[in-house]
Amino acid sequence: MKESAGTAAMTQVKDQSSAQMEVRNLKTYFYTEEGVVRAVDGLSYALGKGETLGLVGESGCGKSVSALSVMRLIASPGKIVEGEILLDGLNLLQCSEPEMRRVRGNRISMIFQEPMTSLNPVFTIGNQIMEAIRVHQDVSRKEARDRTIAMLGKVKISAAQTRIDEYPHQMSGGMRQRVMIAMALACNPEVLIADEPTTALDVTIQAQIMELLAELQNEFQMSILLITHNLGLVAEVSNQVAVMYASKVVESSSTRELFASPLHPYTHGLLTSVPTLGMSKDRKLNVIPGQVPNPLQFPAGCRFHPRCPLAEQRCQQEEPPLRQVKPGHWAACHLIENGKSPMTGAER
Repeated sequence: MKESAGTAAMTQVKDQSSAQMEVRNLKTYFYTEEGVVRAVDGLSYALGKGETLGLVGESGCGKSVSALSVMRLIASPGKIVEGEILLDGLNLLQCSEPEMRRVRGNRISMIFQEPMTSLNPVFTIGNQIMEAIRVHQDVSRKEARDRTIAMLGKVKISAAQTRIDEYPHQMSGGMRQRVMIAMALACNPEVLIADEPTTALDVTIQAQIMELLAELQNEFQMSILLITHNLGLVAEVSNQVAVMYASKVVESSSTRELFASPLHPYTHGLLTSVPTLGMSKDRKLNVIPGQVPNPLQFPAGCRFHPRCPLAEQRCQQEEPPLRQVKPGHWAACHLIENGKSPMTGAER
């Protein structure tokens, strides 16, 4: 019997015995008047304990929806229709809402995009962090305030005893992002989901935020799921990387392996579209032709075949499974043979 993409992906996850969190064949659909939007459609990955997994892909590929699915924050008309989300063996999709409230913000936390819209403008930052602590921890208001001040210090907000009583609008974008990190880590979670944590920040502040996350990860021994389209960021901070295209993973491996030896044509396209230090000013960056397919109606076969320079007839008819093509390296492409990229020798 031929192995399906979902079976192969789940085999990959099951082999990750040290995983802190596992996502298996996750499907999240939105039921609209135009039709069913398959925002996440068979997503699988494993996040190792104490590791950082970079989940990368173009805008609209389903990265953020997958994160909200993990947190069980999908609102109508969206619905998680299939899959498993395992946190140290606990299937979050089988938890009741009261059980999930005890997990959310406590064992698993999330830093959302755009901190100005994620923080409540009518409450002080101190009250917002203290609320997160008191919801999950049996502590007095004074102890919650003391812990909040200490947490603000850990994220390197100076004069924390004064700034705890400030409102979000009184802080810069970088400071608001630090507040979001403090709130997410207030209860010492096992897993932190960071959804585009450096969006709208200048390059210097981006570096400071990522350095801060690395320090706190080491201190709290937590696992991080980093969701981003910034390949440079992934190369710098991630241990593992999973590349998403059209609502599912098309390639995953260690970060070092993927950047040194990408196998999927889509991953090749992404990496060759990024400028590098020392590149000739006459060299043109690669452009992936075409557009990301509409999740209302994905193409038959491989979802990347309309944009792939090497697509064959079977690519148009048969969807490739996510399979192990070399030790520790997984890809969904019919054209990968003996662990070698089909792009070798092709025009890039």
